[in-house]
Amino acid sequence: MNRLANESSPYLLGHKDNPVDWYTWGAEALAAAAAQNKPILLSIGYTACHWCHVMEKESFSNTQTAALMNDNFINIKVDREERPDVDSLYQASANLMGLQGGWPLTIFLTPKGEPYFAGTYYPDEERLGHPAFKKVLADVARLYREQGDQVAQATANVITQLTNLWHRDMRGPLDASLIDTGALRIAQRFDMFFGGPTGAMKFPSVVLLEVLWRAFLRSGMPQFMQLTSITLDNILLGGLFDHIGGGFARYCTDERWLIPHFEKMLNDNAMLLELMTGVWQFNRNNLCRARIEETATFLLRDMRNGDAFAASIDADSEGEEGKYYVWTEAEIDAALMGTFAAKFKTAYNVVREGSFQGRNILQRIGSPAPYPQSEADEALLAKQRELLLKVRQSRVAPAVDDKVLADWNGLAIAALANAGAVLQNAEWTTAAIRAFDFVVKALGEGDRLHHSWRAGKRSRNAFADDYAHMARAALILFEIVGDKRYLEFAKTWVRTLNEHYWDALNGGYFYTADDAEPLIVRARMVVDQPTPSANGTLLQVLTRLTMVTGDRAYAERVNTMLNGFAGEAARVWMSMGSYFNGLEYAVSDLHLVVVGPLSHPKTHELTAAILGRALPNRCLTVVGPDEVFPADHPMHGKTMVNGQPTAYVCQRQTCSAPITNPVTLSQMLQLPQRPQAGALPQ
Repeated sequence: MNRLANESSPYLLGHKDNPVDWYTWGAEALAAAAAQNKPILLSIGYTACHWCHVMEKESFSNTQTAALMNDNFINIKVDREERPDVDSLYQASANLMGLQGGWPLTIFLTPKGEPYFAGTYYPDEERLGHPAFKKVLADVARLYREQGDQVAQATANVITQLTNLWHRDMRGPLDASLIDTGALRIAQRFDMFFGGPTGAMKFPSVVLLEVLWRAFLRSGMPQFMQLTSITLDNILLGGLFDHIGGGFARYCTDERWLIPHFEKMLNDNAMLLELMTGVWQFNRNNLCRARIEETATFLLRDMRNGDAFAASIDADSEGEEGKYYVWTEAEIDAALMGTFAAKFKTAYNVVREGSFQGRNILQRIGSPAPYPQSEADEALLAKQRELLLKVRQSRVAPAVDDKVLADWNGLAIAALANAGAVLQNAEWTTAAIRAFDFVVKALGEGDRLHHSWRAGKRSRNAFADDYAHMARAALILFEIVGDKRYLEFAKTWVRTLNEHYWDALNGGYFYTADDAEPLIVRARMVVDQPTPSANGTLLQVLTRLTMVTGDRAYAERVNTMLNGFAGEAARVWMSMGSYFNGLEYAVSDLHLVVVGPLSHPKTHELTAAILGRALPNRCLTVVGPDEVFPADHPMHGKTMVNGQPTAYVCQRQTCSAPITNPVTLSQMLQLPQRPQAGALPQ
């Protein structure tokens, strides 16, 4: 065993028996590199990554390859989910060096951690134009020993570009029209035939899809709805969705959404769950409702660790990608004997020769029996799926990376709580509350959070994303449950961000705290990663806090952030979905307040009228009749009318007349006000 045997990350533990002398990222590894004057081989991956497993088996378990690594490098293995700060730094470095990036990332550094050569997956032997890993090791080691000037020049160039990337002045002209411009530019990059961003690799790109969805709600332009519908239909009917067990894979390898890369990630499923809930609120789409229920069921059945949620489920089982999920025609016939199997095979495109390495990936795109079939046929298909699930559960299941990540759990908590309230499913809301409490207990320490937890061990202090997504989850629970402790958690975590993460020079929040272990460059990002960026998410969090508390200090920070990143919106719009969504949220400034006893039926009717509408910019506050708002709050002095629970629609420091009829309230919310041209947060 090597040093990784003492770690808690399943990904790191998967490399503990390698003959490689692995270190984890930290002072010990950097000190060893400096003392021995050896370059660093940094390998970054994650548990559910198929090619990470391939490289571990081919190269890191090979004694000859390991000897080359040990003789020439200090070898560091990083779980990108456990150390997203290290991953984002060196992924950005790889991009600046002309590499697309991805996982596994294989990047070579000086003893100071400065990158000078980058790659991704390397085969053990030369294959399909890719050099053998052994040759790469020898060449890169020689480069460091014999061409120091070239190495120094390469590292200096990357660090200069990184500093410019994250520390430059990103301010620019700011106007509400920026939202529409961003949506149009993103729409132009979407595939009008199959949906999703144009190209063969199809990721759900949920944040960008939300930009288009919001653009339709805001403008009524059918083109935005068309792109949203095409994308969602293919995501929900194609191979990305697990039609037997529920939940979504990370991406598809083809442009038609038929062949998934089978790993399932918590963040993707949480974001899709929330988007589907919003679409269902608008059009009561039966397909969305079914997928909401199936995805929530999957999360609660397969992705729990205690009361919180695990990070991911592997793509591989028994050493084979997708083996758990695919079917031969004979297996389908055997499992569905006596249930009219032909109907199922027609609906799910099952063929004798298979669609993936001789087996079938179940999907309903282009089916001779397209969705939806008759009510009776859909009921039959549901029973057949149950039979197949029982058969599948007898197979060797893929490994689950059961570490609990604060940011991804924040996404799941918000999505489940919102879906539970909208679809009136108390089980989902209760699960969200329990997950929140688990994260607070396992990962909380005073006013600070930790990033990850597993097997009783928690990692170093949290990143800005952790605070942002957990604060948003807290505010959504406050909306739905009405318990002020959630509001206090959100205020506390924002205060921590302001004290330890705020960039006083340029505005916005750094990714790491001021007391965190330093890296070669401290990142300040507005671009989205696998999750919405902290700075984009915090635009919504701070705006919510402004509306709920009336504290204008939150609004001042929103304005600083909006201006501070506006220049980026014209440059990297395809990576700034959360900024556009946060800008629209801030500009809309839509506060819906229901005043009434929490136990009164009319209070629930008014709340249900609000939750029945697709209002992605809403901030809902349900308060008792004795609640007193601050003197400068637009709700100051407003309460129930004639002893009846009463709703108010507040926007831009002005509240509507009192509304006591839920039908009237629902009709009023049917067409939310469009943000005024040039209007900015007050």
